[in-house]
Amino acid sequence: MPSEYKVWIDGRIVDGTAARIPVFDHGLLYGDGVFEGIRVYAGRVFRLADHLRRLSTAAGAIGLEIPVGVSGLEKIVLDTARSYARPDAYIRLIVTRGEGELGVDPTSCSRPRIICIAAAIALYPDEKLTRGLDIVTVSLRRPAPDALDPSVKSLNYLNSVLAKREARLRGADEALILNATGTVAEASVANVFAVRDGALTTPPTTDGALPGITRASVLEIADAEGIPAREATVGRLDLLGADEVFLTGTGARIVPVASLDGQPIGPAPGPGPITTRLIAEFARFIETRGTAY
Repeated sequence: MPSEYKVWIDGRIVDGTAARIPVFDHGLLYGDGVFEGIRVYAGRVFRLADHLRRLSTAAGAIGLEIPVGVSGLEKIVLDTARSYARPDAYIRLIVTRGEGELGVDPTSCSRPRIICIAAAIALYPDEKLTRGLDIVTVSLRRPAPDALDPSVKSLNYLNSVLAKREARLRGADEALILNATGTVAEASVANVFAVRDGALTTPPTTDGALPGITRASVLEIADAEGIPAREATVGRLDLLGADEVFLTGTGARIVPVASLDGQPIGPAPGPGPITTRLIAEFARFIETRGTAY
């Protein structure tokens, strides 16, 4: 747990250790709610409008009304970031179904609850960011969209939690999750990119990939830099045969992959030339895509 963090909850900002939710909140009881992970870089909230749009879409998909609207959420995020008073931060914006009766019936919840956390985050040690991650293909599969749509960032992340747990128990840094057809969906909490002959390929959302904000940024950068990029179904063998593989996510940013299931990716550990170029361009990209607070 971060030593210092701020939380907006029930209309006010408090120190993180003072934040409380009732035990009858359906977000806690049933994972009934949605969330966004958002980054702050140099005092600016990165792609805030895109995050709020995705959150609003996810909330609508599960029939959850945001009581303050998108404009109210924006103010909450900016106020929380300002209160945290650090130039760089991780923001976790959460909307739960709210308090209700025991039982899964969501109609017993009278009002959704909004929570916004501002803290620090470091998903991987520095040496892993330099050398690359060791990932393994885990036994779990991403649920099909007609069972639990992976495009909805709900509070039910048990599939990702168990995938990450399996990877860690097997001595790896991260999990590669396949879908029911055996093709690549994503990592536990990150999108996957493969580089072959100077071109990028990333699985489409229809294969179980979250429409990641960092993923979209990489595709935008690639287009601006003249790097061929496409969304297409990716198999495990496509990753093993790639020149480079990297993961993208709000917390991780862009992280190279060193090995998959014990097999090295590319000629040497560490980011390859395309990954290195994208990391550098992303660092410049974030300077122009933030909302000041």
